[in-house]
Parts: sequence; C-alpha cells; structure tokens
Amino acid sequence: MTAADTATTAPPATGAITSPIKLAHIVLRTSRFREMIDWYSTALGAHIAYADDGIAFLCYDDEHHRVAFINIPGLADQPAGAAGVHHIAFTYENLHQLLDNHARLAEQGIEPVWCVNHGPTTSIYYADPDGNQLEFQVDNYDTVEEAGEFMFTEAFATNPIGVDFDPAELRRRLAAGEAEASVKLRPASGPRGVDSIPLR
Repeated sequence: MTAADTATTAPPATGAITSPIKLAHIVLRTSRFREMIDWYSTALGAHIAYADDGIAFLCYDDEHHRVAFINIPGLADQPAGAAGVHHIAFTYENLHQLLDNHARLAEQGIEPVWCVNHGPTTSIYYADPDGNQLEFQVDNYDTVEEAGEFMFTEAFATNPIGVDFDPAELRRRLAAGEAEASVKLRPASGPRGVDSIPLR
C-alpha cells in the first residue's frame, strides 16, 4: 500500500448505529403539479417556499421544506394492488386540532377516506389528487411507553387495526365537556384484520 492509498482510505466503522435525528421531508413525482401543490397547501396549512415549472417545495413549520413535488408530465396513474408506500402520517398536538382541521377541510370539499381509532392514535386518512394516502393523527397516550404497553394488550392482539369513528360525534363529545383523554380511548371491539383496511 502506498502513502497515497493510506491517505485516502477511510477509517473502519465503529460498529455503533447512528440513527437519523428526524424525518426531514417527502418528495412526490406527479403530473398533477398545480393540483397537488394546491391540495397539500390546503391540507397541511402549508405555503410555497420555492416553486418553478419543474419543482416546488412546501413548508409549514421550522423545516425549510416538508413536502416537495417534481413535475413530470405524462405519468401513469398508480395501479391498485401494487407494492409501495401505504401512507404518510402527520401528527397534531391534540384532538381539538385534529378535528378542527377535519372540519376545515370538509368545508373546502376535502373528505377523509377513513377515520379510525387505532388505540395508540386517533387517525383520519385522506387521499391526495394522485391517490397517495395521508394520515392525520393525534397520540392517544401521553408517553411512548404507554402507547407501547397498549400494543401488548389482548385488545390489540384481537384487533390491531382499530375502531372506526365519526369525527362529528367526537366533536360533539368534546363540546359537551368530556375530557379529551376519555374521547380518545379506543372502544372495545371484536377481531379485525388487515383485510378490513379500506385503503388500497
């Protein structure tokens, strides 16, 4: 090995695993460029950080962009029954915010495709103009440990999918003064498997 080889050889890995510090953004390719920008701006309360005819970046918090789009004319629609990403999830601070966002979107003609209390989360699913699925959720427990404990209960083993709900009913319960923690408790249910998920 020459001196040049020694100078360019990287040191060996330590064996320790370093995880990323966060999930930064998602990028979607689309032929519905303007429609997707408008839909995500509405759904997420986001604004355009940068856009030209080929690419757009949206943000809604302290990240410079959370969602981006690449404009590719002539793409085929997503086929049903193909492998790929099932959904992308966004978390709200509390149930009031989640349900207020549902009501806001409904007023603008954006309706969910599924509303379900998974147990660890209360979740409302939407489909964007290209058919990509988004989950808007709120954590049902105060800590990760509590949520994890629920996932090892008999109730979760019997039904790991969840119990469907009506957002209007949850809003009514909150307005009547019921505590958010109570409203977020998953009702008892019978067996339910992945074949019952009403999303492609």
